[in-house]
Amino acid sequence: MPLNTIPLQSDFSSDLSQLASHLSPNSARYVLLKLAPGEPDGYAAVTYVPNAAPVREKMLFASTRLTLVRELGIERFRETLFATEAAELTAEGWAKHQKHSTQAAPLTQEEEGQAGLREAEAQESGGTTARKGHVGSKLDAITTEDGLEEKLGELMKEGNGGLLVQLVSSHWRTVLMRRHHANQTNATRQYFNLPDETLRVASSTPSVSPAQLASTLSQTDPRFSFYSYPGSTTQIVYMYTCPTASKVKQRMMYSTSKRFVQMIAEQKAGVVVAKSLEATEFEDLSEQALAQEFGADDKAEKKTFSRPKRPGRR
Repeated sequence: MPLNTIPLQSDFSSDLSQLASHLSPNSARYVLLKLAPGEPDGYAAVTYVPNAAPVREKMLFASTRLTLVRELGIERFRETLFATEAAELTAEGWAKHQKHSTQAAPLTQEEEGQAGLREAEAQESGGTTARKGHVGSKLDAITTEDGLEEKLGELMKEGNGGLLVQLVSSHWRTVLMRRHHANQTNATRQYFNLPDETLRVASSTPSVSPAQLASTLSQTDPRFSFYSYPGSTTQIVYMYTCPTASKVKQRMMYSTSKRFVQMIAEQKAGVVVAKSLEATEFEDLSEQALAQEFGADDKAEKKTFSRPKRPGRR
């Protein structure tokens, strides 16, 4: 239920002065403002939570402010504002809010350089030697090192059972930018780390037996690995391994790309993945665990155990 309704008397900025008598320094309020009369989306939602308000009240209003907007119809509101002081809801305070919301976020000198480099690289990206995927925006953001697809393609060749190809993903690369200043003749050098997710071959190891697989994989860092499981037919297992010793940032970056790496291998290198596995503990990739995945234990059990013969007459 609305506590008070203030009728429009003049213009929006002038009418804000009427709010002062309805705001308490120790009580929270929801305030709905009409910015543009006659327009269906001409409203603003303000959550006023003063610093002196009770803690429980602060938590309640902060957690339900978006719920209120959704219930009333989010399409009605041009903007939302969280205020802690009554001065923010005066004509002067609202003017400061409007000025702040229309300004671009301030950038440091390094951030300005990065933005310029990204723009320049976007224009020249067509001439790079790296190849990009074409399935979705995430695939478009992943580049592959030259020769990677050929290495993955070797998994499908006959006689390559036991081949293990491990891939790493680098998410940053260092670039150099030379900047000329107005009063300097020589350029100053600055190095920046720019986002660049690139898949590279960490290693390609032939003749890895299932018993050797777990110990051959990296024990400290995440890996995207493809393994040609030895057998009568070629069966490729795709493994995303993330050891407990790996860094939290690595885990986050690798986990978002695991599905797309398999898509790249299948679409770009023609790899047919029979099994997809994830592991943080390498016991999950032991010889016995792989045998169960590929049904080898079932065959062994059939050979080992047979129905006892029916006893005959004496």
